[in-house]
Amino acid sequence: MTADPLTGGVGCVHWRTSRDIVAIRFHCCGRAYPCLHCHDEAEDHGIVPWPRELFDTGEAVLCRRCGHWMTVSAYLDSGSSCPACAAAFNPGCSLHAHLYFDIGVG
Repeated sequence: MTADPLTGGVGCVHWRTSRDIVAIRFHCCGRAYPCLHCHDEAEDHGIVPWPRELFDTGEAVLCRRCGHWMTVSAYLDSGSSCPACAAAFNPGCSLHAHLYFDIGVG
């Protein structure tokens, strides 16, 4: 993997597979973290999921392999791979999507 544009080469300490390469810009604070645990360790507030009406706006999800930013919709429709570099994302992340995005589950 190339240098991580978000963390300068240091990835998530909680999820370490070769497919754990996204970071979420959290709606609650505007800061990007590789996972909710990284967010919770650095911030003093709870997570607020991205509202559905903002799914097609803004840079919400980062491919840490190539540095490509996606909207929430683009990420959810990506088929678990980066539309810019084709790097595979962890498909298991979809199980936690409701924690990051208001998808009506959970």
